Amino acid sequence: MSPKVIDFMEVSDLCETLRGNGKKLVATNGCFDLLHVGHARYLQAARALGDFLAVGLNGDRSVHELKGSGRPIAAESDRAELLAALQCVDLVTVFPHIRATQFILAIKPAIYVKGGDYTAETLDEEERAVLKEIGAEIRLVPFEAGYSTSGLIEQICKSTR
Repeated sequence: MSPKVIDFMEVSDLCETLRGNGKKLVATNGCFDLLHVGHARYLQAARALGDFLAVGLNGDRSVHELKGSGRPIAAESDRAELLAALQCVDLVTVFPHIRATQFILAIKPAIYVKGGDYTAETLDEEERAVLKEIGAEIRLVPFEAGYSTSGLIEQICKSTR
C-alpha cells in the first residue's frame, strides 16, 4: 500500500501539522469506483487550488449504500492505491460514512472541492454546515461531460452483450 494512504484515525493529526507549516489544504471526496480521465482532470484542478490535496474515499459499504447493487466494482484498498498513484493526490484516506462530514472535520481544509455536477445548494446540508463552521471555501470544478463511472459501466455492459 502507498505511503500516501493514511488511516482515517491518523489523518487529523497529519493535516494539523501541515496547516501548522503554512500549507493550504484542499480536500475532496468521492467513490472513485472506476478511475477515468474525468476523475484525473478533476483531481488535477482541485490540486491546483492549494499546496496539498487530501482525497476522502468512500469505503466499500458506503459506496454500496450510495450506488446500489453491484457497486463498488473495485475494493476500497484498490481504489485508494490507484488514487494515491496520481501525482496530483497527496493523501488518500478511506472513510466509512455515507456523508463526508467526519472527513471534512478531520481534514479541516481551506478549500473543499466538488465537481460541477453539484451546486452549493445541492451539497449535503450537514456537510455545508460543517464547511461554514470551519471557514472552508467551497469551490466547484467544471464537470467533464461524457465521463462518468455509471456511463462507463453501461458502456462495458453493452460491449459484452
